[in-house]
Amino acid sequence: MHIRYQLVGSAFLAAALLATPGIVAASNPPAQNGQEEHHEQEAQHRYYDRQHKDYHNWNEGEDRSYRIYLGEQHREYRDFDRNSRAQQQAYWNWRHQHPEHN
Repeated sequence: MHIRYQLVGSAFLAAALLATPGIVAASNPPAQNGQEEHHEQEAQHRYYDRQHKDYHNWNEGEDRSYRIYLGEQHREYRDFDRNSRAQQQAYWNWRHQHPEHN
């Protein structure tokens, strides 16, 4: 009788393991019409502006504004991450003074 319970338990375990991929696939249906959602593929950076106490999402628009800022400051392009905290804050200050670049 003990062997019978082991067989039944093994059968339930096997069924659970085989069903798991189907459950996961059902919970993440593919995008309709073959279109993929790009926001999952792109890494979004989010920065906190300490002085203005708000967050900024780094996207194409923010990168475009940053490049305008660099041009006005006569500076070469440098990844925003590589700037010092003071340089980053100078950009956020400029950004709040130029909301038309949203």
